[in-house]
Amino acid sequence: MELAKVTALMKATALEIAILTGHLVLYPSGIVAERLAPAPSSPASPSAGPTGRRPVVLLHGFVDNRSVFVLLRRSLARSGRDCVESLNYSPLTCDLRAAAELLGRRVEEIRARTGHAEVDIVGHSLGGLIARYYVQRLGGDSRVRTLVMLGTPHSGTTVAPLADAHPLVRQMRPGSEVLRELAAPSPGCRTRFVSFWSDLDQVMVPVETARLDHPDLLVHNVRVSGIGHLALPVHPTVAAGVREALDAGGAGVPGAREEGPGAGAVA
Repeated sequence: MELAKVTALMKATALEIAILTGHLVLYPSGIVAERLAPAPSSPASPSAGPTGRRPVVLLHGFVDNRSVFVLLRRSLARSGRDCVESLNYSPLTCDLRAAAELLGRRVEEIRARTGHAEVDIVGHSLGGLIARYYVQRLGGDSRVRTLVMLGTPHSGTTVAPLADAHPLVRQMRPGSEVLRELAAPSPGCRTRFVSFWSDLDQVMVPVETARLDHPDLLVHNVRVSGIGHLALPVHPTVAAGVREALDAGGAGVPGAREEGPGAGAVA
């Protein structure tokens, strides 16, 4: 391995350890579900539409909780996103589909409370896969304008073989029934997908599994360099890319490949 690659890997690993340490401190604060944002005041006239920008739903990964998004939601709030909510699914969840149904119920509740017809979703790792299942298989494409995924195993990851004892991990393996469902035709899907993947993500094996390639989906893949899996929802450069992806509206074309908001080397 070249010296430059070894140095980059060492830096990324050190950052992962630092982030993990900080996250373990914050983890207890995210166990309890967050208090929901109050409904906006009634519009002045019946013809008035919802105020503000589309709500954003944040969905964490495997054995995690909403505390992973502390920095990202702060970044989104500073950019004018006044309705950002996190969803915790139970650590006892054993089927990705059940978590996707829970997500669907939360989306409906947010739509009713805010008056917005659509939401945006940001999912980290397994959270991105859950959101994708909701969009593709449960009709969520009529509710979700943009789905941003950070380090999501679209083609399955082979990391940590001993973890296969957990049903959710088995669903994230290459060739699982869930991944076959997601790879099936999905004509007319209206959601815009943006998938961030890192060349030093040691949880995504191989790293390219976090790229989404599907002929029926409106996809933009964003390659990030120099950071690992845990850094994706934390690093400020990725946060800037997420903000840009959410603000991009209808940009993108089916089958889009590399480069996009936030792409490139990360210090």
